Amino acid sequence: MAFQAVITEGSVSGAARAMHLSQPAVSRLIAILEAELRLTLFKREKKRLRLTEEGAAFNREAHRILAGLREIPAIADEIRAHRPKRLRMVTMPRTALSVVAPSVARFSKEYPEVKLSLDVRSHRDIESWINGREYDLSFGNVPISFRSARSTPLVRAVFEVLMPADHPFTKKTHVTLEDLAGETLVQNFPGMLLRRQTDMMFDAQSIRIEKEILAGTSQITEHLVAHGAGLTIIDRLSTLAMDRSLVTTRPLLPERWVSFGVIRHCEDDPDPMVNTLVDMLRDKIEDYAVPGSIIPVPPEEQP
Repeated sequence: MAFQAVITEGSVSGAARAMHLSQPAVSRLIAILEAELRLTLFKREKKRLRLTEEGAAFNREAHRILAGLREIPAIADEIRAHRPKRLRMVTMPRTALSVVAPSVARFSKEYPEVKLSLDVRSHRDIESWINGREYDLSFGNVPISFRSARSTPLVRAVFEVLMPADHPFTKKTHVTLEDLAGETLVQNFPGMLLRRQTDMMFDAQSIRIEKEILAGTSQITEHLVAHGAGLTIIDRLSTLAMDRSLVTTRPLLPERWVSFGVIRHCEDDPDPMVNTLVDMLRDKIEDYAVPGSIIPVPPEEQP
């Protein structure tokens, strides 16, 4: 509470007034929190407190948790009144717009009585939100290695090169990694999943990219390409929400595939609503199927 109050009010004195405490009491609460977390949350600038980088990261996660806590009374009321359930879904950014958004929209139209929430979180957060059981269903890269989760592949997609519609490479039938060495490549930040996947390809052939632009999400990467900033490597499934008059793709050599599917906590019980949403995701993927590029995984091949 003291942490959030300082952020909201911008100072210890403002937080003290809002919490009806003395300034020393608020300062002590902040100091205790920093000691427990072993983090420096604030720095003092011109008699005001500013979040440190650690503090900003903690605030993002704490805000999400506190928001969930504020929903607890409403959730309890719904359970007592036997009202319709909630369905919480999370997607990794890459396929959020192409696959997940239209599927969730369809679900909400067909089941308007279900309270539905959709969040977008990075692959780096996967262990925390699986272990915390924050969601009923997630969609993203599979398989995953966490023991607390089980994943089901729904589709395989091949990596391609995304480029502006007027780029000279549109005359090629395919693009090689060597072709990209002399181009400006738009990439995710080091350590992100897609960046790790592409780095492995370049490293395997000892190819060094000299010119690059970094972006924090695949969606930003795609739009930078659309506006002529450079080229990027990504699977076609993830680009289907883009304006095809602005961008196009060409097959990448050597060929490499990636799988997407649904992820749930291994101890979650079967849920008809979750299964229905999974079926809608599967239907959307079938709509997008492209031989040699986007291949749905048949149910009989799914574990």
